[in-house]
Amino acid sequence: MLNIKLATFKSRLQHSLEFDNEIKSFIENIAKEIEAPLEMSELSDYDCDLKLIFIQTGGSEGLFLENIDILQEPYYLLTNGGNNSLAASLEILTYLNQNGKKGEILHGNISYIGKRIKELAIMEKAAKLLKTSKLGVIGTPSDWLISSIPSYQKIKETLGLELLDINLKDIEDKAKAPHFTSVHPDNFNEYNKKDMVASIDIYDALKEVIKENHLSGATIRCFDLLTSLKATGCLALAKLNEDGFIGTCEGDIMAMISMFIAKLLTGQSNFQANPSRIDVDHNSIVFAHCTIPFDMVQSYSFNTHFESGIGVAIKGEMKTGNITIFRMSSDLKHYFVSKGILMNNLKEENLCRTQINVRLNKDVKELLKHPCGNHHVILYGDYEELIDQFMKSILK
Repeated sequence: MLNIKLATFKSRLQHSLEFDNEIKSFIENIAKEIEAPLEMSELSDYDCDLKLIFIQTGGSEGLFLENIDILQEPYYLLTNGGNNSLAASLEILTYLNQNGKKGEILHGNISYIGKRIKELAIMEKAAKLLKTSKLGVIGTPSDWLISSIPSYQKIKETLGLELLDINLKDIEDKAKAPHFTSVHPDNFNEYNKKDMVASIDIYDALKEVIKENHLSGATIRCFDLLTSLKATGCLALAKLNEDGFIGTCEGDIMAMISMFIAKLLTGQSNFQANPSRIDVDHNSIVFAHCTIPFDMVQSYSFNTHFESGIGVAIKGEMKTGNITIFRMSSDLKHYFVSKGILMNNLKEENLCRTQINVRLNKDVKELLKHPCGNHHVILYGDYEELIDQFMKSILK
């Protein structure tokens, strides 16, 4: 449940019982709409997902200005419009904008206000979690990811997110050493037991490294595991994402960060995939990769890793319907997000194992002219507007 707090401003004039009842009804209706209480709080109390400033009447402008030093940007001004409260809110927000400060007036019908409060609360919560989270980079990014390596310092300054380098040998050593096996091979569909055990060993090693370093997830230079462990990270990453952590392939840092942001905003697992074929005439893209979170598939089967022909890869069948595609660039200046329709799953021999055909809302030619990198993350549902708003708010 979202934690939303409310502080109020109103003129010092005496107000009627009718006014009090009107205010009470307004707050109760919003709480019902967002399915969460609005807790009354002190002006300085920002221990919450979202802090609202309730402008109840005209004449509140001076009181707001007197207390502006204990309020925090951005300023979300809630008003029902009665008793000149909208007029006061407009005056306050104009002052804030003139002084280079950000804010927004939450006004309209209860449905709109409730929807906007939920959006803002989700974005504020995500921004705070970014600033307190740490993601691991296990091994260096794969050699072919020449545009996907960001400045760690810029990531910290812009997002507040910490990136931690971890030696790939740590994973290899843990996978080879005797350890408690957390997942029994028989829990999965029947497959070559030796390859399955090797894949689960990688999963156990990843979980141990994540726990030891207090990570929210990691990206791993997985192709090197083909040589050192004669195994793939495909199953490990599928299970890791199902567990609620972030796990991306090939050491792609920007795919990992994109996936983490999408996860924070939606609570959903993401599928990292290569755009394998673009059809300009039908505004569609075929995406493919050898892993997918188990909680995103209707069914799955195992095959070998596409490029190497060894180990365990996952061929997942996704449900058709609304999806969202997202990727941010390593310079932190650009991103691509578009809703779309997952039209069908494919079974082509010359692509990675999980394959989907997607028709986008945005013009696919944008990816041919101004791409943000190779891998994109895909999630169920229409989150284009939410992700777009959030990215605009953090890439200032």
